[in-house]
Amino acid sequence: MSIKSKIESLLFISSKPLSVKHLAELLKVNIEEVQKVGDELIEDYKKISGGMQIIKNATKYQMVSSPNNAKLIQEFIKDETTGELSRPSLETLTIIVYRGPISKIDLDRIRGINCALILRNLLLHGLIEAKNDKKKNEIYYEITLDFIRFLGINNIEELPDYQRLHQDDTLDKMLDSITKFNK
Repeated sequence: MSIKSKIESLLFISSKPLSVKHLAELLKVNIEEVQKVGDELIEDYKKISGGMQIIKNATKYQMVSSPNNAKLIQEFIKDETTGELSRPSLETLTIIVYRGPISKIDLDRIRGINCALILRNLLLHGLIEAKNDKKKNEIYYEITLDFIRFLGINNIEELPDYQRLHQDDTLDKMLDSITKFNK
């Protein structure tokens, strides 16, 4: 797999800008190579004129939706953040309930998609909250007390099969094997 392909995948899966330094560390290449390939990706996406683009701010890159689609995206987000939760939102919420606190990276791996918009939606609904782990420099998601109250329970452990599902190491083993495979 080419470095360009790897950078593109990392930018797609990340919900925040990635620094050249961090990308270089992840890919085990030098910073200059990441900058060169990152700038090539920007040009590639400009030529395509599609729904996605890659932007650069100083030494950070990020994949974003095209500004030409801003109105459509705003309408979609508005629809997604009001009313009932979609099936993908419910699936993600269930994972957070039974496996939380859990990182976005692990959620993305479990679901096989970028969960950034779903997480934003769940945050806006007040069903989950984000906690920053400064040691790991990662954000973890867990359910809120409002969500527990909404369910009409006193403690998350009152949920069906909570202890078994929360402690089941099958998911952890799967995530470990995915991580090892990708290295």
